[in-house]
Amino acid sequence: MKFLADENFESAIFRGLLRRQPELDIVRVQDVGLAETDDQVILAWAAQEGRILLTHDRKTMPRDAYELMAQGQSIAGMIVMKHTIPVGRAIDDILLIANYTTADEWIDQVQYLPL
Repeated sequence: MKFLADENFESAIFRGLLRRQPELDIVRVQDVGLAETDDQVILAWAAQEGRILLTHDRKTMPRDAYELMAQGQSIAGMIVMKHTIPVGRAIDDILLIANYTTADEWIDQVQYLPL
């Protein structure tokens, strides 16, 4: 399973994921040249690369994902997290998802954490 963390994704969670599971396939939008890019472009890139988007953006990112899907486009999946979720809990939940679900289960899904 592959992930893409958007710009507002908490860096402590990102670092903690890699510390707990170094082989996790996760990149940040900044790492792939998508910093300060429109949400729909990020979602399209994530879909093309088969990467589930990790975000704290509860306002625009889910709306843009639903707009794309309404237009017949697909997303690789999205996990939207509350800003108040404890870092350890976020890491645990994401690793549960990474280790016990498949990428195919996430296509066109928008889910909210905590679980």
